[in-house]
Amino acid sequence: MAFDLYETGEKLGLTSEECDKIVDVLGRKPNFTELSVYSVMWSEHCSYKNSILQLKTLPRDGEQLMVSAGEENAGLVDIGEGYGCAFKIESHNHPSAVEPYQGAATGVGGIHRDIFTMGARPIAALNSLRFGPLSEPRTKHLLKGVVAGIGDYGNCLGVPTIGGEVYFHPCYLQNILVNAMSIGIVKSDETASAIADGPGNPVFIVGSATGKDGIHGATFASADLTENSSEDLPAVQVGDPFQEKLLLEASLEALRTGAIVGMQDMGAAGISCSTSEMSAKSGTGMRINLDLVPTRQKNMEPFEILLSESQERMLVVAEKGKEDLLKAVYDKWDLECSEIGVVTETGRLEFYSNDEMVADIPAESLVLGGGAPVYERETSRPAYLDDIKKFRSNNIPVPGDLKEAARRLAASPTIASKRWVFQQYDSTVRTNTLTTNRESTAAVIRIKELDISIAASTDCNSSYVFADPYKGGMIAVCEAARNVSCTGAKPLAITNCLNFGNPYNPEVYYQFAEAIRGMGDACRRFNTPVTGGNVSFYNQSQIAGNIIPVYPTPTIGMIGILNKGVPVMTSNFKSKNDIIIMLGEMSDDLGSSEYLRLIHNIEYSPCPEFDLEKEFVLQSLIRDLISEETIRSAQDLSEGGLWVALLESAKSGGFGFNINLTSAGRPDGLMFGEAQSRILITVNPDQIDTLDKKCRDEGIPYHVLGNISDDGTIVINGDEWGSIAEFTKEYDRSIETTMNK
Repeated sequence: MAFDLYETGEKLGLTSEECDKIVDVLGRKPNFTELSVYSVMWSEHCSYKNSILQLKTLPRDGEQLMVSAGEENAGLVDIGEGYGCAFKIESHNHPSAVEPYQGAATGVGGIHRDIFTMGARPIAALNSLRFGPLSEPRTKHLLKGVVAGIGDYGNCLGVPTIGGEVYFHPCYLQNILVNAMSIGIVKSDETASAIADGPGNPVFIVGSATGKDGIHGATFASADLTENSSEDLPAVQVGDPFQEKLLLEASLEALRTGAIVGMQDMGAAGISCSTSEMSAKSGTGMRINLDLVPTRQKNMEPFEILLSESQERMLVVAEKGKEDLLKAVYDKWDLECSEIGVVTETGRLEFYSNDEMVADIPAESLVLGGGAPVYERETSRPAYLDDIKKFRSNNIPVPGDLKEAARRLAASPTIASKRWVFQQYDSTVRTNTLTTNRESTAAVIRIKELDISIAASTDCNSSYVFADPYKGGMIAVCEAARNVSCTGAKPLAITNCLNFGNPYNPEVYYQFAEAIRGMGDACRRFNTPVTGGNVSFYNQSQIAGNIIPVYPTPTIGMIGILNKGVPVMTSNFKSKNDIIIMLGEMSDDLGSSEYLRLIHNIEYSPCPEFDLEKEFVLQSLIRDLISEETIRSAQDLSEGGLWVALLESAKSGGFGFNINLTSAGRPDGLMFGEAQSRILITVNPDQIDTLDKKCRDEGIPYHVLGNISDDGTIVINGDEWGSIAEFTKEYDRSIETTMNK
């Protein structure tokens, strides 16, 4: 087929320079099928060509790591006694913005496959979701679809969704963010790898048949959303959770037969990706007959088969002579298990159709770290940062009615209860979930085999990153760690999902580079290496001719270990007369707070106060206080500040509280400011002396605020604010009422 290389390459997302590089690699002009393969494998989504140099600056080593960061389908860390924990977070943003139900559902399915291709059984899921204002009809449509997609897929698969976060902001109106995280457990000697060792070993495709859904999905994820993006629906995959459940059980069983050499999920770029990455990792090649690939439609073109991102499929390299063992397992589970090729020693991918070679490509030339292009983009400090520096809190009037401001904050969709969301998820299937979103700063799930628990959290306040990318990147890591620490668990490692705008925009790339620098510094201090993750660029919308990037959103997925004998600490108040104490500095810092945005309509203000060393010491202290059973509850201060921490801690038990804020400072700042490195705790009065000594020894200030009451009333500085039930009603029904209109 004759075609113009540069014109066709541009349509497929390749630059003219990249087309020239392909010619150099092949020593000839590529045919259309080969050019299509390069277009998906050299897309940002697959190659990380604009991000890899920055990613390499993150701490990627640690004694707890069982595989090198980024070398396998997911990170794998040692949790003791011969077990590992596999975990990863990835985005499915653009598909979810176009078709929210299938986009979110297949995002969940894909991240779980990354876990069980490691040989691990998925035991928990989390997510991080961003939408435009909830008052917009489009937002309600997208939220309904995304939540239903996540819930239906996870519930059918039998993996509990144990935690997450949901934010609402105008910058996400068109380009929403849907980040999905999976956690799995595997015996250390039963792990699998995405390799293609052994020339002569047969190559199988297992699971679902291949269709035309998802073609060029990786390219779609590596381009801007526009008002015409709905025309790209073929790039959105369609999922089947029941098929995935069969694939999960069959794959774990097949691994135990010893017949599998290597296995990889067919995610982005489908067969193109799995064949190239597995071959390149082993220094081998593959010869694949595309006519043997089971398809759902007749007369599919070779490029369509290679690029399809149809779900619930895996590529498996089997040990020669053990093919029957492999087939028997997949036959038992009524799944396709088709031998489509063989591992070679050529280092090349040779694809055949109708007895003709349709593509001949060096595997190494397609992959990250091999021949894929690598760029370092221009950076420019964003001009809006100058506007942020002009902010002066003394120009902000203190509301005459703080109670009304508190009521509005409680009802803000970003702060209010996400009950409407998480009630659609099964959080208790398999009976290992020890917490719910309502009673703990992080989700905790029991590992019955080891008598330990894993705490997990997804976190990022993108407003902080927008205001100061470096400091905001640090805070994202530290807030995730703080949420884990407040359960009593020690932070172990992170995965990340880096959601940014167009990397060719120098201001966006500045945000990206600075956020990574901040994340790296925080991870080094906490000894929480980055095990892998996902970069998602081109998250921006074209609205009325203007290109609007999303706020920089480096979502952190953190796990920690709760050792034997350490009680799981929850955030809810426990008993009348317990003393309410805030650990950390009393501050009236208003910077980047939800209060400023909601009550004063101010978008540009500095990132809140933050000191990395104080944060590290505070978290060490809270874990000690929990393990020694000194405190009764722990709740970190985040969106909404002290007020929201008090409300969330009191409401589940119907308790009230009587506090006095005697520190100097603005009353609205003391109540609603979001200064970091602060934790609200409660203690029995007889533990005050113990707490005092621990805080003095560690150099952590604390402030006795008041005590818990059992009459359900709120008293602040002697003023009666009414009942906790009044505010709880606003908090619990805000999203629910809007979504049910």
